[in-house]
Amino acid sequence: MTLPSDPSDPSNSQRSGELRSDRQANREGPPAPDNNPLGEIERQIQDTERSLNHLKERIAQVLRDRQRQRDLQNRRDDIRREVRQAKTVNPSLIPELKQELKQIQATLEAIELSLESELFSFSALKEPFWQALRFGGIGIIIGWLLRAWAS
Repeated sequence: MTLPSDPSDPSNSQRSGELRSDRQANREGPPAPDNNPLGEIERQIQDTERSLNHLKERIAQVLRDRQRQRDLQNRRDDIRREVRQAKTVNPSLIPELKQELKQIQATLEAIELSLESELFSFSALKEPFWQALRFGGIGIIIGWLLRAWAS
């Protein structure tokens, strides 16, 4: 860009005005990102609400599974009594009762697995793992520094 040679030339004054506005823009820097703290808080509230709803759904599912588990255990006990009675009264019912008993046992195992899987999840261990790794690493580094300093 050339410097204005004649201050009375109107085209030169226009160029100098452009230069001044360019310099002002450079001093101000790029436009600042939207630092809206309310927007961030709203997003966090929405995330918390989603997590809470997910937790409520999971609690309801666990309660349903526990109730179903109790019902199936009661039915299993009833069938076992019926099998003992059928041995003396009507032995032809035993295969049918044993088949139902197997189905109930398989369902109970699936419910137990579902209940246990939620008690232990890898996503629940993610944050403690990284915390232990971070602070353990810091501890090792501090130990090395102290050992080097003491030597």
